[in-house]
Amino acid sequence: MIFAAGLGTRLKPLTDSLPKALVPIAGKPLLEHVILRLKTAGFDEIIVNVHHFPNQIIDFLKVNNNFGIRIEVSDERDQLLDTGGGIRKATQFFDDGQPFLVHNVDILSDVDLQELFQQHLAADSLATLVVSRRDTIRYLLFDDDHRLCGWINEKTGETKPIRFDDISGFNKLAFAGIQVLSPRVFELLDSFDAKFPIMDFYLSKAQTQVIKGFIPTDFHMLDVGKLNVLDEAERFVNR
Repeated sequence: MIFAAGLGTRLKPLTDSLPKALVPIAGKPLLEHVILRLKTAGFDEIIVNVHHFPNQIIDFLKVNNNFGIRIEVSDERDQLLDTGGGIRKATQFFDDGQPFLVHNVDILSDVDLQELFQQHLAADSLATLVVSRRDTIRYLLFDDDHRLCGWINEKTGETKPIRFDDISGFNKLAFAGIQVLSPRVFELLDSFDAKFPIMDFYLSKAQTQVIKGFIPTDFHMLDVGKLNVLDEAERFVNR
């Protein structure tokens, strides 16, 4: 699944007339970069959620003949469902009982997606999150076995799912917007509202379910969420 429904407010004024997914980087929209990356890694069935200028994305996929693979659209134009609600709305697409990959449309990276998938299968975790050691305000907290234990906003001191008085025993890692989920998640999502972040779901289940972090070696990524990153993004894809 590719998350492409966001409003892209940090990319204004570009996103005043175009969805974030179609912001061009080195002559290709972000969405095309991610689709081709997934296709190269062996993924041949993709669902893309849409909300902001949805018809532009639908037309783009049609014009490109879905890049020669099965691509469907999860239409959220009536209500933007956030990441957790977006995954749950796409439940019927994931009907083969197999783990599935979820990738933010604004993330460029060189992570080995097959290695990520194989590690998820080996761990048999509820979810496996690509994480890295980089500076940010919000960190996920993992134990030494790379199991998710919590979250902290270092600016405000807020922690989830409980109050952590001491986080020195945890590894602070930043989420990279790429994850693999077990189909078991669908059994656990029903208690949540229609719209919710998937990270809140993970944190609510961290004490009872195994949710792992995957730290790639020699990892490079870029969050193409702001205007001042576009030039860097072009250099990234042209490396």
